[in-house]
Amino acid sequence: MIHFGVIAPAFSSHFQVLQALASALVDKGHRVTFVHQADTRPFVTDSRIGFEAVGADTHPLGSLAQTIRAAANPGSPWGLRRVIVDLARCTDMLCREVPAALSRLGIDALLCDQMEAAGGLIAEGVGLPYVSIACALPVNREPGLPLPVMPFVWEDTEKSAQMAAQSERVYDWMMTPHRRVIESRASAFGLSRRGALHECLSPLAQISQIIPEFDFPRRALPAHFHYVGPLRPVDTSGPPLAWPIANDRPFVFASLGTVQGYRVDLFKRIAQACRRVDAQLLVGHCGGLNAQQARELEAAGATWVTDYAPQGAALMRADAVVSHGGLNTVLDAMATRTPMLAMPIAFDQPGAAARMVRIGAGRRASPRFATVGRLATLLRELLDDTQMAGRLEALSAAVLRAGGTRRAVEIVLDAVEGRTPPGHAATVATAATDAHAAPPLHGETAPLASGPQMPLEEKASVGATLDRTGPAGARTPAAEQV
Repeated sequence: MIHFGVIAPAFSSHFQVLQALASALVDKGHRVTFVHQADTRPFVTDSRIGFEAVGADTHPLGSLAQTIRAAANPGSPWGLRRVIVDLARCTDMLCREVPAALSRLGIDALLCDQMEAAGGLIAEGVGLPYVSIACALPVNREPGLPLPVMPFVWEDTEKSAQMAAQSERVYDWMMTPHRRVIESRASAFGLSRRGALHECLSPLAQISQIIPEFDFPRRALPAHFHYVGPLRPVDTSGPPLAWPIANDRPFVFASLGTVQGYRVDLFKRIAQACRRVDAQLLVGHCGGLNAQQARELEAAGATWVTDYAPQGAALMRADAVVSHGGLNTVLDAMATRTPMLAMPIAFDQPGAAARMVRIGAGRRASPRFATVGRLATLLRELLDDTQMAGRLEALSAAVLRAGGTRRAVEIVLDAVEGRTPPGHAATVATAATDAHAAPPLHGETAPLASGPQMPLEEKASVGATLDRTGPAGARTPAAEQV
């Protein structure tokens, strides 16, 4: 039995992804403990997984809510700097507090989220094997490749390369408070000089929950990098949706995630756009709105407003989804073959939206500047795109081939126990062979056009193929989709 420790950013979405991997390791007879500030304890919902609170002096119980609010809406350059300082303080706290906790707990190896530099620093500092997990877009850098936080669509041009390089310099300058903490803690641990997230990754194994077909073209990934697809598979096992969705009108699902669900004005524009295209709209605000705001959305054009909707079932039923472009939702949409209108707000959402647009899986719009008319136009384009179903079918098949949590567990155990798992090149070559196509450059989309395509009405969930038939041109009732 191996006792794994988990180091991650203090965001529930990251904990959910890592918990899926942790639960699978527990199923294999191993032990897993998350280590973080006390406010993140509720993020761990599997009772078999341990939790160790650290940092009470600098990150006391109740302090995380303000940090999350600031991260969700920086509001100004000064607000953004505050967010970066908060990230730096968290990394510093973890580097200071976690090593002693690992010793107390008897941790044998670490699972480290790429977005928290403390993981790699601590693991190398105390001499533990570790695996880096990209719950968000991979932070691995390459010349000419836009950073995950950038909205640029990659192009193989000199202008695109220059734009990527210039934006990278600006980003690194803005991240100076974080860089200084990484440099200081690396020095204190006796490690080589480093100052950025991409310099704190595992030399044993790196796992990404995206697929190569979704990523920008990659030319310099390490041999121990692995695309495995979603670690938190879309859940379509629950009951049918409770709302009386009509089959003769388009159905749109809108969610801005757990952090951005308070944006009532953005939801209103989405509702008004759905009214213009005569679409039924279900809004899931994740508890971000009050009853009065929910009524305002209904008056604006939302058919139903709820604090929670089962996302897997909603996506399976939806003709389109409007989202903030959070990676978990983007992956769920690909798995369920649901066209997306992404309105990226923060973090790696601009990068996820850019990748989605590049492979033809959806459209994107500015959450700040897009008018109701613009949103209605984009929704109509999504609903009328006759080629979309084929592209999404190929993406969904690629997600199923990638291996997900099962493959990630194999990679983790191989790395920690000293075996060498097949690297990313072998994974991509195998996927291409399965699709009866030549191995593409990582991130290119040639395989998406291969093979016969299924109609959108036959969408299937990750891990299962659902037999759903209905009249040509009609949506299958929700009761038959789950």
